[in-house]
Amino acid sequence: EAIVEANEYFVDMNELTEAAGARVADLMGAEAAIVTSGGFASLLLGSAACLTGTDMDRIRALPDVTWARRNCLIQTPHRFSYDHAYRAAGMTNVYVDSREEFVSRIDGSVAMLAALSAIERGSPIAPPRSMERSSPTPDTVILPEEMIRIGKQHDVPVMVDMASDLPPWENLRRFIDLGADLVVVSGGKGILAPQSTGILAGRADLIQAARIQNAPNDYIGRGMKIGKEEIIALVVALERAVRIDQIAEIKGWNDRAQWLTEELAGVPGVVARYAMNNGGYADVDLEWDQSVIPIEPRDFKRILREGTPSIVYDGTTVRTRQLRPGEDQLVANRLKELFTELSL
Repeated sequence: EAIVEANEYFVDMNELTEAAGARVADLMGAEAAIVTSGGFASLLLGSAACLTGTDMDRIRALPDVTWARRNCLIQTPHRFSYDHAYRAAGMTNVYVDSREEFVSRIDGSVAMLAALSAIERGSPIAPPRSMERSSPTPDTVILPEEMIRIGKQHDVPVMVDMASDLPPWENLRRFIDLGADLVVVSGGKGILAPQSTGILAGRADLIQAARIQNAPNDYIGRGMKIGKEEIIALVVALERAVRIDQIAEIKGWNDRAQWLTEELAGVPGVVARYAMNNGGYADVDLEWDQSVIPIEPRDFKRILREGTPSIVYDGTTVRTRQLRPGEDQLVANRLKELFTELSL
């Protein structure tokens, strides 16, 4: 409804960007914010802001960085597939392993420290998974809170990517409250805004630098344009999200997981376990006796995806968080049907 209504109006995009950013910043407890075209765009714009500030000559130069302060320092456990967003802005990514090496490597060439909030759930970085299948984060890993302190000590901005770590909703303000200079959030995950939206929030000066470089201006972020309809939809979705009864919401996910576990428990050869994951809610851990149901997980995944209804399964976990009311019944019926068909 927000998208349809927004489509009826013509607006000044600079004014809308500032107004929407102010509302998002208020909800996040940040100095400032900007609505972007996704988490990747937020990472790139945040990196660009750290490289240039509001220096227009440097803004025009990106991604061709000719000045000394150009490195993005990353402890190796924080490395992930999206870190080329930093390079796309013009950063040179520098990876180090140990805490000691990380701290000693900070010098006048370092423009930004990059941190992933997901590292708090365990290492290596992965989507939420059952406590039995996950490993605690080693003591050698610098967690975001410590990374923020290190950045303050050395006067280097820290950008925390917590794109998919909502809920818990306290995360929306947590890293800002800890002093992160920039925080990245995906609009299309926990917030349930359009998939083509994201948030960059944090220090006012850095957000101003990011805003200058983003559409509708003709600098490095021009191609990451976001429409007025998407901006309004993100704000509406965020306002709705912060009003959610988080306890009730998670209880609903957990109740569906418990129900699904019980539904599958009676299938010969199937072992379904209700399991809390390291994201703070429950899933169904699913295994089967291949002497009874002779199929490999990779083939089971393919058949589920190609069937009707098409079901995405990661090979170990049935996740009810993404299911709408009634879809748990569809999943249960299809799993029982397929296991029965494949049984000896």
